[in-house]
Amino acid sequence: MAGRYDRNPFDEEEEVNPFADGKSSGQPKFSGGSFYTTSGTVPPATNSRLSPLPPEPADFYNSTASIDIPLDSASDLKKKEKELQAKEAELRRREQDVRRKEEAAARAGIVLEEKNWPPFFPIIHHDIANEIPIHLQRIQYVAFSTFLGLVACLFWNVIAVTTAWIKLGDPKIWFLAIIYFISGVPGAYVLWYKPLYRAFRTDSAVKFGWFFLFYLLHIGFVIFSAVAPPVVFKGKSLAGILPAVDLIGKHALVGVSKMVF
Repeated sequence: MAGRYDRNPFDEEEEVNPFADGKSSGQPKFSGGSFYTTSGTVPPATNSRLSPLPPEPADFYNSTASIDIPLDSASDLKKKEKELQAKEAELRRREQDVRRKEEAAARAGIVLEEKNWPPFFPIIHHDIANEIPIHLQRIQYVAFSTFLGLVACLFWNVIAVTTAWIKLGDPKIWFLAIIYFISGVPGAYVLWYKPLYRAFRTDSAVKFGWFFLFYLLHIGFVIFSAVAPPVVFKGKSLAGILPAVDLIGKHALVGVSKMVF
């Protein structure tokens, strides 16, 4: 027969720690396979369970759920619109100013050109294929070849006169040859080649007249240099026919170099 203090295994009681100190009043003690308290009554057990978390909304993981994003107010939108309109008006005004300056420069004959020739060291603007009309490109190419021929002749004149200076010992003729080169090349470009180039681009009668005038002077200078009479220029500073004939008997190398010009 079970004792009165035997534990009913089917009773739902709170678990207690059998090894806890039972000296305090009301604390159960373990003895002989049963629990008893010093006060004679079992204290109610406290519930230590945590409170449940609040339930999550049904659409917490819904990727299609709408998201509320705060939008600017109507006053802010109007302010931004006015700022954009002001910037647009400022850009339009600047564009008109640039166009007005370009038109004024074009009327004054000022053309903004990018230097692209020669390719290894650009010093001038030159683009016959894209700026000269097709039916005039051949004439422009012939004029350009004439200009390059003048550059080559003046350069060879410096070499020939340098040879004559070494043999004859007269430095004046060498300095004159240098002056012919550094003044003749840019002079020909500015006085007749560039006017012809611009005349073909703009169909300007004034540019054509300027070209014909100075091109005639160019032809006269070339003929005079080919003969090289000692009447205007210093003696042997030009490699022409007469200096070559005069020097070929004394210095064959100098005479041949002047004859080649």
